[in-house]
Amino acid sequence: MDAPDPTAPARPEEIHASVIADLLAGVRRVAVGMLSPVPGAGALLARELSGGQTRVTILGSERHNRFTNGGAELFDMAARGRLDAFVLSGGQIDGRANVNLVGTGGYPRSEVRWSGSFGSAYLYFVVPRVVLFRWEHSRRTLVGKVDFISAPGCSEPGVMRSGGPVALVTNLCLFGFDRTRGRFTLRSVHPGHTLEEVRDQTGFDFDIAEGAGTTPLPDAHRLALLRGTVGRQIADVYPGFARQVFGIVPAAA
Repeated sequence: MDAPDPTAPARPEEIHASVIADLLAGVRRVAVGMLSPVPGAGALLARELSGGQTRVTILGSERHNRFTNGGAELFDMAARGRLDAFVLSGGQIDGRANVNLVGTGGYPRSEVRWSGSFGSAYLYFVVPRVVLFRWEHSRRTLVGKVDFISAPGCSEPGVMRSGGPVALVTNLCLFGFDRTRGRFTLRSVHPGHTLEEVRDQTGFDFDIAEGAGTTPLPDAHRLALLRGTVGRQIADVYPGFARQVFGIVPAAA
């Protein structure tokens, strides 16, 4: 497959990765879970933009994962305050930033079952900057109230909590999250989409930031990184994604 034209317009995945990179600006260490090619690309882009100062762990990767014991080491690092950011998704996310990774319908006889909560609740409490990501922005994914709370977005007063959500990136827009108010605020709408579309496809109410507009496109420098260094790096764990989005075939292929 030929490499993409460097002057070609930014693809949606490149826009979303650039947004995630901005949300990770200044962090020392970030981890990304499995089955997360766009967040992984965003984290690697943040590392390139930081001159290598941001350390990236992508679970499931051989090259970009310093851990030998998987989640246990990740949780230990988070507990010691050595993980500054984590990118988390969910089958359902509601307006209080509660995340559901278990399934839909009445638990335990859920109509649909997902992978399970794993360490989401733990990381949600101890990682200072959690970026939520959901590729499908619809009323079945962004709901008024999740069917099961795998990880709570907010806690009652007096609960010791040093971490939590700061933003939600979807295929339509970028939301910021205010932990004190327990509420999302629309920051920008991605190119090609509208505020009316966001409202129509969101199952919860949200605020709109003053000056909210269109999400900026990644500049030429960012696109060059995504279509070059970052694309080759993400191909290590997501070769199909690298081929489809960046036109990059892994070296081992």
